[in-house]
Amino acid sequence: MDKDLSNYLLIDSDPLLSRAFCANPDAHGVIVAGANTRHMVKLMFDQQVKDYCYCDFDNEISVAELSSYASRHHSVAGVLVFACAYESASSSFKWVIDSLHENRLLINKQGADYHLTPLTTPYHQNHLSCNQDPDILAHLGD
Repeated sequence: MDKDLSNYLLIDSDPLLSRAFCANPDAHGVIVAGANTRHMVKLMFDQQVKDYCYCDFDNEISVAELSSYASRHHSVAGVLVFACAYESASSSFKWVIDSLHENRLLINKQGADYHLTPLTTPYHQNHLSCNQDPDILAHLGD
């Protein structure tokens, strides 16, 4: 894996997979999102990720909050999701992933190496997308 992953949003679907992936020097600039706050704080404490954000991917409001936070505080370059998690996921989870960003990469581990493959499913630009204009979001929460 020889790709700059700074500002990529990593979907933390499995703490063991995420920790192993984030131990890779190319992955230290990722932003991790998931429901296991304790695990994500450990990744931050160990300086393996740039930032984290809680997100319950089964809850549309939680995903919209993630999108708003990412759009305001980070220039998200794309989304990283483990291939095993995406392929076995429900259609609603896949729809959420396909809504987060146009640039979506599947992570496959082969031996000691990680391979990133572009996700070819259609992208859904909507209120869950992480590339919204922060100026448009500025009035929210006032």
